[in-house]
Amino acid sequence: MDGEIDPDGLAALLDGAEAGPDAERPADDALRVVDIRNRRAYDRGHIPGSECIPFPELTTRITELEGADRVVTVCPHGISSRQAAQLIGSYAGTQDARVESLHGGIEAWERGPGALVRTPTEEADDGTAPGETADEGPEAPF
Repeated sequence: MDGEIDPDGLAALLDGAEAGPDAERPADDALRVVDIRNRRAYDRGHIPGSECIPFPELTTRITELEGADRVVTVCPHGISSRQAAQLIGSYAGTQDARVESLHGGIEAWERGPGALVRTPTEEADDGTAPGETADEGPEAPF
């Protein structure tokens, strides 16, 4: 692990401000922002351009990060993402990548440079998401 990056630094990377001469390289070889929260939390709001690899799945999906130049891990408060960054940094396929954790996590991102984006969901005709039921219990008496 190469340390932590602050939210403003990540925002600059995402905006391409620090892309430099390598800006034309494919995205898979450049910056990868890995959100380690569960899929539901990710879908409710995540950093634009990030991808969801929940922490429990990280060891089985780490090969997806091979060839990345830079990996930034993200969690709610910036604590678990440090552990994830250490794990990613110890993997042979990412040993040449710069691996950092987002300082302060999603919480700091929201206070700082950016808003979160939601994952669009397909809703049923009754307004429920796939797998949910419309019945949420008895109606209120008023």
